[in-house]
Amino acid sequence: MSFRNHMKIEFLSKSQNEAFARVVVASFVSQLDPTIEELADIKTAVSEAVTNAIIHGYDNSEEKVLLECNINGNTIEIIVEDYGRGIEDIELARQPLYTSKPELERSGMGFTVMETFMDKVIVESEKGKGTKVIMIKTIGEKNKE
Repeated sequence: MSFRNHMKIEFLSKSQNEAFARVVVASFVSQLDPTIEELADIKTAVSEAVTNAIIHGYDNSEEKVLLECNINGNTIEIIVEDYGRGIEDIELARQPLYTSKPELERSGMGFTVMETFMDKVIVESEKGKGTKVIMIKTIGEKNKE
């Protein structure tokens, strides 16, 4: 029988909630007994996704961000969703160093960081309706090599 679990929370798009989201996901994924490196990778990816929702999705206005996690076996799926501006060109947004907010001196590395630390990153977005980032990582895969 495969281990399964699920959690879902919603919080305001305040910058201090980025740390909250990171800790919540780290606590939830700890039941899979990840390595310190796997946990750090996941926390970093979650930080990037939540920060993108706050800064780019909502322009720092106080709206809702949805955070959902699903565990299936030794795989964690993390979903960060906003209902904000949406991304006009997802492929362009995924390019390293691209930022839609150069005036804020953003690095433009958010999606690149997520893709580096997670096994798979799916981005769904509709202009004016929001963005959903789905990140997937299998825990323990590097230990088996």
